[in-house]
Amino acid sequence: MKAAAEAVLADPATEWEECGTWVSDGPAVLMDSAEAGAELDVEYPDGGMPAQAPVPLSAGRWRVRAVHTEADDENWVGLVQLLPAGS
Repeated sequence: MKAAAEAVLADPATEWEECGTWVSDGPAVLMDSAEAGAELDVEYPDGGMPAQAPVPLSAGRWRVRAVHTEADDENWVGLVQLLPAGS
């Protein structure tokens, strides 16, 4: 799946949707949108923890864009890209 995502990122024909600007005070956490941020460290009743991944992000203004597209015959990918607001 990583190769499929990288192919979409490298393709100049990728049709990105502009999603606005985000001001960050530093590192962030990528999480499932079905979870409340306050519940990221709360174990599920049946065990296990909510999925999350650190995003090493510098403080600043970021341009946000996203795409959900078919990468190849077998894979669809959904990507969110953060670019410095001046890019």
